[in-house]
Amino acid sequence: MASSGKHHAVFIPYPAQGHINPMLKLAKLLHFRGFHITFVNTEYNHERLVRSRGPDSVRGLDDFRFETIPDGLPPSEHDGTQDIAALCLSTRAKCLVPFRDLILKLKNSKGVPPVTCIIADGVMSFTLKVADELGVLELVFWTMSACGFMGYLQFDQLIKRCCTPLKDESYLTNGYLDSPIDWIPGMRNIRLRDLPSFVRTTNPHDIMLNFDNEEAQNAHKAWGVILNTYDELEYDVVEALKQMFSHLYTIGSLSTLTSQIPDKRLKSIESNLWKEDNDCLEWLNQKETMSVLYVNFGSITVVTAQQLREFAWGLANTNHPFLWVIRPDLVRGDSAVLPEEFLQETQGRSLLASWCPQEQVLSHPSVGGFLTHSGWNSTLESICSGVPMICWPFFAEQHTNCRYACEEWGIGMEIDSNVRREEVELLVRELMEGEKGREMREAAKRWKESGETATKEGGASFVNLNRLVNDVLHAVNCQPTN
Repeated sequence: MASSGKHHAVFIPYPAQGHINPMLKLAKLLHFRGFHITFVNTEYNHERLVRSRGPDSVRGLDDFRFETIPDGLPPSEHDGTQDIAALCLSTRAKCLVPFRDLILKLKNSKGVPPVTCIIADGVMSFTLKVADELGVLELVFWTMSACGFMGYLQFDQLIKRCCTPLKDESYLTNGYLDSPIDWIPGMRNIRLRDLPSFVRTTNPHDIMLNFDNEEAQNAHKAWGVILNTYDELEYDVVEALKQMFSHLYTIGSLSTLTSQIPDKRLKSIESNLWKEDNDCLEWLNQKETMSVLYVNFGSITVVTAQQLREFAWGLANTNHPFLWVIRPDLVRGDSAVLPEEFLQETQGRSLLASWCPQEQVLSHPSVGGFLTHSGWNSTLESICSGVPMICWPFFAEQHTNCRYACEEWGIGMEIDSNVRREEVELLVRELMEGEKGREMREAAKRWKESGETATKEGGASFVNLNRLVNDVLHAVNCQPTN
């Protein structure tokens, strides 16, 4: 049984792969520092975990337990990320009551210590009402970059200044998106197109524009804000955010910090919702150092059949070996089927996988570049592995991450959203063979080293993680008893 003297943190991620992964890493770090952990998945994702990793994946430990709540959406036979807009509306409208019931159940469970704090995803702010009602400390964890978070915080001002919604569809192509936005604290040389893509709407009632605006403002109601970044990487933005939030904790990279945990039982708790293809690591072992391009567009990005073909033939024409993760649901409204001619052309120098252990792939010595959708987990994992990127942002703050990777950190090159095979070939060759690629690789190496320094004992992220734990415990001890 769990010790009643332990502190107890309840984690609830937004129910998508890119949010669950960093949340679970943070939960492991707090468990390693003595917390009892309850990790809350939706029933839908719980079943996906069981299918992908087996029933043992959700059994946890005596003091690291998994619980579930419904997401409020109709049952689905589709094994993939649910519709994002529908999921946002449903979690906000229908998850509060079951989450409150869960906290009350934990409160009355024998052998489970009282709930010390709730750590909720930044876009699951309905939990703040539960925390306030039950007198529990709450922190929000924005699982994106600091620059992405700052972008969402500006949605309110962007609306008030009439920068968004757009007046009509022509504003998407007439150069308006290149308008400089020079008043955001800590962010320079930013254009409207570099901000989270939900500003590119003509609809004042757009679900994602309004949802993310409201969720970002709700961060001010939480006791503290956590970010998976490190200070040197996003220094100016982090400093600006510190002026907005009295309890701000930059504790990235979480991947690097969790790799320092010696507890093998804790390391065995994983969260991939797709079954991993570990054969790709053996395939990489047969390749020369820095010779392979890794291609993965994450868990949400969808492409058209035409875009898939353009990427395919662009990769084929480079003559470089590549490992390409192609989810079953990668192509919008269709199955991801590649031309037989492409498969014959690239036989022996390509490997197609449905999912893979990305952190191990990026850190493999054979990988020399990464074609990515610029999601924050992928971007940060690439930085921490010293791997330069070709960036093809799909939506949300991926455009902001892309801008920083290319213009601020010098480790990326952007590919046009209207993908053409000639551009794919050109950029891959430049990345893997050219002078620009060499410069990017050197910059990536420097950022990797600075990230390692941040997570070593005495480094900024290491210190901030300890400060987070100590501040939470101090705040709880100072709370008046009910």
